[in-house]
Amino acid sequence: MRLMFAAVICLLFLPACVKQENKDNIEPPLTEEKAAFIDPLKIRAAEITASMDDRLLAAQVLISGIDGREHLPLHIIEVLTECPPGGVMLFRFNLDTDNNAIRSLTEETVSLIYGEAGIPPFIAVDMEGGTVNRLRGNAQLPAAGTLPAASTYWELYLSQGKQAALEKIEKDSLLAAGEIYALGINMNFAPVAEHLHEDNQSFMASRSYGPDLSFTAEAAAAFIRGMESGGVLCVAKHFPGSAGADPHYSLSVINKDRVYLDNLVSPFAALINNGVRAIMAAHTLVPQVDDKIASLSLVVMQNWLREEMGFDGIIISDDFIMEAAGDIPPEEAAVLSVAAGADMILVWPQALKSTHQAFISALEDGRLSRQRLQEAVERIIYEKLRMGLIN
Repeated sequence: MRLMFAAVICLLFLPACVKQENKDNIEPPLTEEKAAFIDPLKIRAAEITASMDDRLLAAQVLISGIDGREHLPLHIIEVLTECPPGGVMLFRFNLDTDNNAIRSLTEETVSLIYGEAGIPPFIAVDMEGGTVNRLRGNAQLPAAGTLPAASTYWELYLSQGKQAALEKIEKDSLLAAGEIYALGINMNFAPVAEHLHEDNQSFMASRSYGPDLSFTAEAAAAFIRGMESGGVLCVAKHFPGSAGADPHYSLSVINKDRVYLDNLVSPFAALINNGVRAIMAAHTLVPQVDDKIASLSLVVMQNWLREEMGFDGIIISDDFIMEAAGDIPPEEAAVLSVAAGADMILVWPQALKSTHQAFISALEDGRLSRQRLQEAVERIIYEKLRMGLIN
């Protein structure tokens, strides 16, 4: 009788014991809902990044200018071989030639960097439209060479309505993207997502989509849709905004309260909600937020832009040789910027090797953690995977 009672007790509690064992030792199956949150491109980006040594990691966060038209000069070949950057930016002196020569230059550049790093670079230009267009006046590019200034679309909005203006923006940017993509260009430092106001009128003028915050956000989004449909990654700029001074020549300061600032960055917030993948940080000082300029500020880039606003794409810092960047040597500023949350830095070719070495040294002495650098590179690789630059 006692044996029978014991057997019954075991049978009653055995399922619970087995269930408890499964709970403790066996992983539950991956549900369809959970699987949907796993982005295979992020997994692949992490794998590629983890396989890279310090030399390649440090190079990947740099976007460098180059010398030459049609072909790379020997001194540029040497520096790109030693330091194959994550991106290359082209200027008027590279592009003031025929389309075949431009295509030859981009193909040679990509081939060289890919051969050294195993990762193709972004090939970038400034093409906002109007006067800020490195391909302006190129007769072989009927759309890209004549892309209108942002202010033109505000005038169209006033005369023909918002829908007409937005449709024109998207159409124009799509046509321009197709033309520059065919030349090997896949990144555009545009659009400007700053609305026009009394503090930035002298600097922004025709570069802004006008004084209306809502239209600025919608216009920038339309520009991005057109560009990305044509295969070109857009970099919205300049977060959190610009003051009256041109940062190329003097310090830019926005001395306003947080309510004003949240209103100021609302176009960027709207773009983030619409999935913008890259934003440029300005050399602007915002005393109400931090005592460092935005491009060197952990509070601005990490706390405000990433944590509060939810941006998870690439943050690119503007060129540190600008006067607004202050007296810090550009190489040191580049390291400090990445340590504070930036993912890519603009450099000139003559500073590429020294900036690259500054990152290597910072990794070695602990001023920059490998984890922070890998985080930046993972974002870069992810976008290159997403765009199809890496198979």
